Amino acid sequence: QVQLVESGGGSVQAGGSLRLSCVVSGYTYSGYCMGWFRQAPGKEREGVARINKYGGRTYAEFVKGRFTISRDNAKNTLYLQMNSLKPEDTAMYYCAADGSRGGLCSGFAAFGNWGQGTQVTVHS
Repeated sequence: QVQLVESGGGSVQAGGSLRLSCVVSGYTYSGYCMGWFRQAPGKEREGVARINKYGGRTYAEFVKGRFTISRDNAKNTLYLQMNSLKPEDTAMYYCAADGSRGGLCSGFAAFGNWGQGTQVTVHS
């Protein structure tokens, strides 16, 4: 059974930092493209960042220069380091997996397996 479990969310002041983690089990983690998404109340879910099995990264424009996605294939863990947080970053953050290309990424629309989410709240 595929499981993705996020942690690390919380409440911070604008300008602060958080590091999210996602532990994956139930499949060969290194063979999947991994990603982070977020959904704010009343808004659609949007892709934040994704990383392929080789470490190649893609970021949404609104987080470039502030967020860093990384993965540890030995620990089956995905990370999202979030710096210079803004109130508009407030959302539920989800990790997700895309196995359609054996670890290469196809785009944010290709993700199919999701975690339960971790809440990030940024106060002004």
